[in-house]
Amino acid sequence: MPIHVNNFMGRLGWTLRKRMPRLSSALYLRLQFLTRGGGQRAYTEWFLAQTPAPQPNVVNIETINRCNSTCAFCTANVNAEKRPLRRIDEGLYRSIIDQLADWGYRGHLTLYGNNEPWLDRRIVEFHRYAREKLPDSFIFMSTNGLLLDVAKVDAIKPYVNQLIINNYCTDMRLHPNVEEIRRHVLAHPDDYAGIDILVQMRYLGEVLTNRAGSAPNKGARSRPLRETCLLPFTDMWIMPNGRLGLCCCDNFETTDMADLSKTPLREAWESPALADARRRIAEGRQNYPFCRQCDFIDAGFRMQLVRAILRGDQEGAHRIGGEEKKLGS
Repeated sequence: MPIHVNNFMGRLGWTLRKRMPRLSSALYLRLQFLTRGGGQRAYTEWFLAQTPAPQPNVVNIETINRCNSTCAFCTANVNAEKRPLRRIDEGLYRSIIDQLADWGYRGHLTLYGNNEPWLDRRIVEFHRYAREKLPDSFIFMSTNGLLLDVAKVDAIKPYVNQLIINNYCTDMRLHPNVEEIRRHVLAHPDDYAGIDILVQMRYLGEVLTNRAGSAPNKGARSRPLRETCLLPFTDMWIMPNGRLGLCCCDNFETTDMADLSKTPLREAWESPALADARRRIAEGRQNYPFCRQCDFIDAGFRMQLVRAILRGDQEGAHRIGGEEKKLGS
C-alpha cells in the first residue's frame, strides 16, 4: 500500500498524550533510555574508533527557518519563533549536494529541520537537484501537511523515497486536505508505487522531549542526563545560515561547528570542534554545555540504522525508511 496512517498506540496512546502529556512523555522517554541506551553507547564507541570519522547516516538541510503550525512543543511554531528569517543560499545548497556526491554519499537526506519545507518555493527544484546528484540516497520529506495537496505530492514524488505527513491536530482526525490526498492515492495506487507515504496522527499540544531546554511546553532538566546521544554521530545538521550545527535540538541556531560557505563539507564533519563535542558527549551529556539539560532520544529509525551498521549491514541501513516514532522528535 503506497499510503498508510499511523497513530502510535492507537486511541489509548492518543488519550494518554492528550490527557496526561507530561506523564506519558516521562514514561516513554524512560523506557527508551532503558532499552536503547546500550545501543547508543555501542555505536558512539564504534564511531570514535574509526579514522577518519564515518560518514553521517542522515544529512539534514533546513532550507528556510520558518513553520506555519502551532505545535506546543516546538520553538519554530508561529507563536514562539524568534529566529531571524533566513533562506539557504541557492549556490551554497548546490555546493553541499555536489560535495556529498563527490564524497560518494549514499545515506539518508532530508531538506527539513525545525521548519515546514513547503514554505520554501524552491523545495521541489532542490529535491530534483538532490535526486539527480545523489541517485542512491534515501531522500525523505517530513511536512505538517497544511500546505499539501495532490498536485504537490505529484510534484515531489519523483524525487523522494518517502513522504512523511505529520497530521498535527486536537481531534484525532485527518485534515481535509490530507484526507483528500489519502483517498486519491488509494484510488490510484499504481501512480504512487514508487513512494512510501506515511501519515502520522500527532497531537498538537503533546509534550515530547525538551530539545536542549528550548521546548516551549517543557523546561530544562534540573539534573543532567549521564547518557550519550546519537545525533552528533549520525546526523549532519545544516542550518539556513550556512552553518553546520550540532543537532536538531539547536532550535535557536546557536551552535556553530563550521561555516560551510568557507569550509568544505567533509572537513567540517571531521573538524576538531565536532570531534571534541562527540568525545565529550560520548561520555555523558553533562560534559557538553549545550547538551547538559537535554532529554532528547531518537526513538525512531536512527536506532535501526546504527544497529544495521553495527552488524555490518551497511546496504540494509541505506534502505531503512525515515519513519518517525511518536515521541522521538
